[in-house]
Amino acid sequence: MKPQQIRIARPVTSLRQSCEMYCHGLGLKKIGEFVDHDGFNGCMLGMENVGWHLEFTQCDFHPITPSPTPDDLLILYFPDKEYWDLLCQRMDDAGFIRVKSFNPYWDSKGVTFEDKDGYRVVIQNMHWGSL
Repeated sequence: MKPQQIRIARPVTSLRQSCEMYCHGLGLKKIGEFVDHDGFNGCMLGMENVGWHLEFTQCDFHPITPSPTPDDLLILYFPDKEYWDLLCQRMDDAGFIRVKSFNPYWDSKGVTFEDKDGYRVVIQNMHWGSL
């Protein structure tokens, strides 16, 4: 049996800022949130008709400094060039920084963006599974 939903959870330094950046940049919507759940606050972001969502968490009692590596990636595929261009511009406008990918493959048909905590998102201009 395959999973019905995938949640990618990431600790962040600013819950509000991370949520705003990802909503503006990727067009995600808040689909859930929690406050003071055993000391943790969090927000889930997603979009309709996809089997995944992001969860950002922050713990005031035991703060965690995010420590992603340059090759920890969230990769999203957008084959429509016009929409891909628009999305890349929205990522810039949201405050993401364009960075050279650690793996040069991602630079050939995509753009790698980094958020304030060092998490990277690749916006790939192709269908998944294409060469």
